Amino acid sequence: MCMTLAGKHVAILGAGRSGRAAAMLALREGAEVSIWDTAGEEAFAGMPEGVALHPHANEETGRGVHCDLLVVSPGIDTYGPYVAAFATHAGEVIGEVELASRYYKGKIVGITGTNGKTTTTGIVGRILEHASLGGTPCGNFGTPFAEVVLQSHPPAAVALELSSFQLETIRTLRPDVAVWLNFAPDHMDRYPTVQAYREAKLRIFQNLKPDDVAVIPFGGELPAPTNKPITFSTIDPAADWFSDGVLIFHRGEVCADLNRDSFLRGLHNAENAMAAMAACDALGVPIDVMREALHGYNPPPHRCEFIRTLDGVEYLNDSKATNLHALESALRSQVRPVVLIAGGKDKGLDYSPVLPLLGKKALACVTFGQIARPLAELFAQAVQSEAVSILADAVNVARSLAPQGSTILLSPGTSSFDQFSGYEQRGDAFRDLVHQLN
Repeated sequence: MCMTLAGKHVAILGAGRSGRAAAMLALREGAEVSIWDTAGEEAFAGMPEGVALHPHANEETGRGVHCDLLVVSPGIDTYGPYVAAFATHAGEVIGEVELASRYYKGKIVGITGTNGKTTTTGIVGRILEHASLGGTPCGNFGTPFAEVVLQSHPPAAVALELSSFQLETIRTLRPDVAVWLNFAPDHMDRYPTVQAYREAKLRIFQNLKPDDVAVIPFGGELPAPTNKPITFSTIDPAADWFSDGVLIFHRGEVCADLNRDSFLRGLHNAENAMAAMAACDALGVPIDVMREALHGYNPPPHRCEFIRTLDGVEYLNDSKATNLHALESALRSQVRPVVLIAGGKDKGLDYSPVLPLLGKKALACVTFGQIARPLAELFAQAVQSEAVSILADAVNVARSLAPQGSTILLSPGTSSFDQFSGYEQRGDAFRDLVHQLN
């Protein structure tokens, strides 16, 4: 759905990459554009010419802004007082993804879920690329969607990762295929209830028509959002797509062997692969093209990433595990005894549900960061647990506890913002520490 912005004032909150992309798109469409950020002038370096820059923005300045369209970056709380102030005199409030969708004419595979979004988005993008459809990964992973739209020749299809934060600000976005991977409590530092987080995720389906395609887990609590749900499962072979963790079956026929065709391992990655293949199948991509795309595929860094084997002990980097469900998935997929490294920011999550699985899979746990001590006290109900302050100490203690034939697994189970700028920096630090061991 195109919209006319010529001569209108578009105010953008957030001077990061998505805000800049939104500004460039709005400029292209003839709008008068301003960008507002709480940071100082240094945050606006390299901003497109013609954009009015407003550093040190606050609620008071926001209440004085009049605009036809307010575009909110996903890192800013949509329902907080800062956005509310800027929305006082705004005609419409949307996000960068919604803005971009109004000017994109190709096919959209929209992907959400608490865990596995980035891996699934990467697989979808790779398959669509092999099918000569482009398939650029964008949104919450990869390139801002607006940057893709600004290309001189935008791809025929995109793999669009959608976080709950981005889905909060959609209005008309309608994926050609909507993928729901899973759901588990997360971001309780932003949402007042688990249900509020779930409702934000469910917005991926809000604009679908009855005949649109939705890819969903088989037998879950999610009601079929359309007349054409496509299901996947690692539990029930009755699903449209089923995997035992190695072979992938489509309606009973083997269509891929993950051990032979890819570097994807574990049940959680089998689910990601099935969801991606189901989405691409709905767009008409042949099975042999999908299998070719999977060949040699490596999951993104920080997602059960194999680092090295030292003294018979494997080291895995799963820094992307920023919530309990991701931690559980990583533990469940392990076949060797585990020494778990977990911890980071206290997000107010309840970790007690992981205790039975911890007792089955782990030899010991080492916790670090802001949540280290209470997490170690809880985990001690299931296995030997020790609390340390920083990641470097956690690696050394874990090494002392890990016998030959075991796995040291960094799967923090929470975000990294107590000590790191993001899960990537945390995972990179872990990788460096492991390579320094001798």
